[in-house]
Order: sequence, then structure tokens, then C-alpha cells
Amino acid sequence: MLKSDHFRDKRILLIDKEEKKSNDRTWCFWEKGTGFFEDIVFRKWDSLSFMSESYSRVMDISPYDYKMIRGIDFYDCCFREIEKHDNVEVVYGHVQGWEFEKDMLILKMDGQEFRLNNSGTYIFNSIYKAAPQKRKMIRLLQHFKGWVIDSIEPVFDTAQATMMDFRVHQDHGMAFAYVLPFSTTSALVEYTLFTKELLPKERYDVELKNYIQTFLGINEYKVTAEEFGVIPMTNEIVDFGADGWQIGTAGGQTKASSGYTFQFIQKQSQLIVEFLISGKSLRTMPLTSKRFHFYDHTLLDILYNEVLPGKEIFEQLFKKNNPKQVLKFLDNESSLFEELRIISSLPTWPFLKAALRQF
Repeated sequence: MLKSDHFRDKRILLIDKEEKKSNDRTWCFWEKGTGFFEDIVFRKWDSLSFMSESYSRVMDISPYDYKMIRGIDFYDCCFREIEKHDNVEVVYGHVQGWEFEKDMLILKMDGQEFRLNNSGTYIFNSIYKAAPQKRKMIRLLQHFKGWVIDSIEPVFDTAQATMMDFRVHQDHGMAFAYVLPFSTTSALVEYTLFTKELLPKERYDVELKNYIQTFLGINEYKVTAEEFGVIPMTNEIVDFGADGWQIGTAGGQTKASSGYTFQFIQKQSQLIVEFLISGKSLRTMPLTSKRFHFYDHTLLDILYNEVLPGKEIFEQLFKKNNPKQVLKFLDNESSLFEELRIISSLPTWPFLKAALRQF
């Protein structure tokens, strides 16, 4: 919005629960060419590796780049821009809800009520609240812990990132590691799971230490930063205009089968701005294709019901398909013909049964 002259005479209120001052997370995504946040991309790679016990490959993904943005760089970039605009007010507090009363919007925050003129007011809400459990509703968690480590010896290949390493044990459920090298002696190493429940806090550290020693062959290193996150993965269909306009994970922008979110948020944000500028109703804004939801929910069904090991599914996906086509498919940008080719490379009966359940 702030990059457009259209909103210069609009008053914008941004509410968050706390200030963003720490490097608390990392966003990764793949993209062709120069993106909106290109200036703050910390590292990028056009070569990715996939590894499992029975299959491994190094994948050239150009013209895609796999990009990494650090949380602190993102926050600093956004707030530097916000500070240039007098029409933006930033408030910190806990939002408890809101309601409309005649021409007034009543915002409830930290036990107080604030009354705002509702004329021409839009609410964009990114506060995720899980819907009540219903029959056939699937809820998995993607949870992860990562360490930025510095090793004594040069052990990392800066030209190549590890997207998925399934050589870690699967005792807790679907689990893999990934490695994003910053230099020959520094990298982000992350341990990720798709399961119904979180692990005990100390277990993530145990698994990270084991991966670094066993698979990276590093015995002496220093942890310089860490991050932890939980991403909800569900077959719930979100109503974009349910209560305010739902954005981010709250607006269904988390890819239910992979957890990738950042680029889907950017696409949705761009569309919202274009519709506001043109004066079109947000009710008419195109949403994610139902067939991509269907694919995601089918895979979630298989993982949730433990029909097939997750590592077997992703192994077949990358073994039997061009990795660029896989990335295009996971980006919801493939054609129906391309999707049928990818789907046909996966185990037929388990996916067919899961698809029927989701249908």
C-alpha cells in the first residue's frame, strides 16, 4: 500500500501484540527474477539437494532461486518505510476482537474499547484462530527448530542448499532436516516435523545435535542464533471475508501440504492492493483454486492417517519429476496437464482412496 500514491490520503492503523526487534524467524521461498523484497534477500541458491536413505539428487532449479529472508531484515525494512508516512499509526497491544454497531467499529484491545468511524473502513486480520473441530477435519502441525552454527572447519558448500534430508529417523513421524549455508563455516540447520503433537522442548536439541554430528560430520561448532516455530496445516477452507478480511495464515495462505507461506501472502497482498486501487469489491477477488486445495487436502489425509510415510511420498515426487515442475506445482501455478503427470508419479491406490475421502 505504501508504495502506491493511492493510499496517501488514507489513515492506516497497524496493530501488533509486540514490537519486532529480534531475528526470531526465517522465511524461505522460491521465485523467478527480482521480487518485491529482493533488497533484503539474505542468501539465495539455484541449486538444491534432496536426500533420503535410498535416493539423493542435486537439483538445478534455475530460472528459480531459492531465497531466504531473515526476520530482523524484514521488520527493519518494513518499519523504515512506515516511518516515512505520517498517515500510518502503529499501536502495540492484545486484540481481543471487534464488532460493528451502526456506523461505528468497536475495537476491543487490552480490556478497553475504541470506537472508530466505520465509513470506508477495512479490517485486515492475520490473527489465526482454529475453527471448532468438525467431522473429517484434519489438523497437523509443522514444527521446527533451527540453529545458526559456526564450525571451525570449512564444511559447507555455499552454492547449494539442502531442501530436504530424510535420512533422519522417522520415529516421531514425518521428519527431515534442511541446511542453508551462509559461508563455508556458517549455516542455518533446521529440524522439521509434520505430526499431530509437538515434541518435548529438549528433544529438538537432541535431534539437531545428532544430525549435525552424524550427517554433517561436524563435532566442533558454536550456536550463534536459534529459532522455533509451529505452522498449522489443515484442510479447513477459510472464508476470506468472514470477519474483516482474512490475510496470512488466518486467510488460508499457508500451503496445507508443505507449510510454505511467504510467497502466497505476497501474492494475496498484491491482489488486495490492486483491487482497492481499482475500486473493485474484495468479494470478487479470485481465491486459491479449489483443485489445489483438493491436492493439498489429499496429501494431508495420507499424512494424518499415516497411510504412507511422508518421506516415501516426497522421494517419489522428486525422483520421478523435473524439480522445476515440482516447484511450479507447489506454487499453485501448474496446468492441469502438468498436475496429472505429477500425480501419476505417486502411489495410485493410497492417493485415490484419500482423494475420495476428501472429495
